Amino acid sequence: MPSESDSARLPLVPEAANDMDTVLDQLAGGLYSLASMLCGEGEETVRVVEVALANAEVSACSNFKEARCSSRRALCSGALELLARRGEQLAPPAGLDEAPKPCIDDDDLEAAGISADELEAMFSGSDRERVRSWLESLPLTHRIVFSLRAVAGIPSRQAASFLRHHAGPTAQGWTANLVREVFRQALCSLTSQLIHRAAHK
Repeated sequence: MPSESDSARLPLVPEAANDMDTVLDQLAGGLYSLASMLCGEGEETVRVVEVALANAEVSACSNFKEARCSSRRALCSGALELLARRGEQLAPPAGLDEAPKPCIDDDDLEAAGISADELEAMFSGSDRERVRSWLESLPLTHRIVFSLRAVAGIPSRQAASFLRHHAGPTAQGWTANLVREVFRQALCSLTSQLIHRAAHK
């Protein structure tokens, strides 16, 4: 199976049908992991992944990286719409302007001392259950924003737009600044989790 670096260069003009099957299998695994972070496990989540792969038009993408980006955005749209149909309330938390300044000054994974590759390893490695439990312990809005920003790699402005357009009427108040603030709070929580884990090793 191709490595992640190989996959980034993998052309999506397959020489044989099984080449495209390999690409779809690689994408589907990552998409299901992201979908489960956003809306939980189950048949509905599987359906969201299937629809995302269809809507992303993977075969038209020029390489694996482009296909992954396109399919992640399609997945996030579908997952937020599923949450809205379930009646989940995704309004931005009240009082963010009055909230104490978080322990991290920037809305970036690097500010928490972790890279995107390290985060991906945490969700798939030996600590995956602990990290999943931490993510599930977050308030819903923080879990959604963290998943959009850190896992799907969607910038704050686009994440706010996704929430407004796909997460139902209660989500109309999201702005890029509110996404940044919620993401910073989630990163503070992640940092505390990592410090706690290191102290108990």
